[in-house]
Parts: sequence; C-alpha cells; structure tokens
Amino acid sequence: MLASIFRSVAGNVDWPMVITVVGLAFEARIAARTGAHVICSGDGRTLAASLDRAIRKGCRGLISFGVAGGLSPELRPGTCVVASAIISGTARYKTDESWSRNLLQAIPDAVYGTIMGVPAPVAHADAKRALFLNTGAVAVDMESHVVARVALAHDLPMIAIRVVTDPAERALPQVALTAMRPNGTIDIAAMIRSLMKRPRELPALLRTALDAGAARTTLLHGRQALGSGLGLADIREIKVDLTGQTGARFEGSFDHR
Repeated sequence: MLASIFRSVAGNVDWPMVITVVGLAFEARIAARTGAHVICSGDGRTLAASLDRAIRKGCRGLISFGVAGGLSPELRPGTCVVASAIISGTARYKTDESWSRNLLQAIPDAVYGTIMGVPAPVAHADAKRALFLNTGAVAVDMESHVVARVALAHDLPMIAIRVVTDPAERALPQVALTAMRPNGTIDIAAMIRSLMKRPRELPALLRTALDAGAARTTLLHGRQALGSGLGLADIREIKVDLTGQTGARFEGSFDHR
C-alpha cells in the first residue's frame, strides 16, 4: 500500500519522500546520508512548526531517528528499538505496521516495543525505573511524540527507530546535560567548565561517551542496512522516477563541533 501511495508523486522532483526528525547534530549527519529531508530539532521547541512547514512542501512519511534513553533494564547501550507505538501522557500513537516490519526485517536484532516521548531528558535511574513500571515503554526520547502527533494530524505514516545510549540503571551526568546546545550540538567549553565544578562526574561522563559511541555505531549500521529509504518499500524505484535526486536537505542550522 505504501509503495502505491509513493508512486503517485513520481514526476514531481521537488517533493521529498521522507522527512526524518532527529534531536542531535551527529544524528542529523547520519540521517543525511539516506537522502531524506532532515530536521534537527535541538531542544524541540519549534519542531512541530518546522514539521508543518516541511510537510506543506510535500511529504509521504515521517521518521523519528536517533538515540534514546533506556527504560527497560534488559536493553543495553547500542540496542536498536523499532517503535510499536509512541506514548506521551495519556496519548498513544500507533506507528505504521508495514513500514515497521521492513525495519525489523532489515535489523534482525532490533527490539519491537513502545517508546515514550517527553519534553525534557530523563536523567536519573529512579525516574527511568518509574516510567518503565508505570507505562511499559522500553525507551524514551524527546522527539518521537511530536513526530507522531504531527503525523496523525496530517494523516501520514510514521515510524520511529531509536538506539539506546544510556541504559536504565545509569544516570546521565549533569556535565553532559549542561553541554547540550539548543540546536543539538555539544558545547565543549561549557562541558569543561561544568566538569571543573564537578570533577567527580568524570568517570560517569566517560561511561556516557562510551555508551554514546555504541549507539552511534548501531545507528550507522542500521542506516546502511536500511538503505536510502530507511526501510520504506520501493523507495529506490521511486527515486529513479524522480531523476535520481538524492541530496539531503536540512531545516534549520547546526554546526559540526
């Protein structure tokens, strides 16, 4: 069904097939290699408006892509989660089943489970444990619920592919949170200043960096396995119909530091 929907736009070279939403700059660089239109949401305050603008230019599917915090104690850093649903407060959004099935076939080790969307990082192990027990969600991020809500409003298929970076039992150090800029990049100078005030957090920061490295490796492998359409059926055929246009486009800006 998705393939037939996507073929209806063949011949219009200005319409992106997929819009991919990420929260961090390094995620955007990975997603850009798929040829999708990438929106790096940063702190997420303008994400819904950015998505609305991009969708008006043409869109046939939304992806929430990147890292997530682990809520299930069984998920280790680097574990890929394909969302069966997205929850936020009392709302529950279903992801597209056929598209998600493509993801699971392309990434056999992926976990199929519910992802929770939140407006701010869940930094403490106790908070993660409470969310897992109260909701059953296996992972948490700051973008998927916004993407799901906008997808529902526009009647678009939506999926989420997220990789665990900080596991359920591990807290995020304050120095790491302090270093995050609103545009999704890392402020190294701010991190150093914060670390000088909290030198005891150095071991936790190094552990966080190792966890993030494992997650980045999985994202890269997953992106390669899924190809240019991130698991969307027949995307390669359609891109040929669209004169082979593969350049990635970004909404907003971010630096590479």
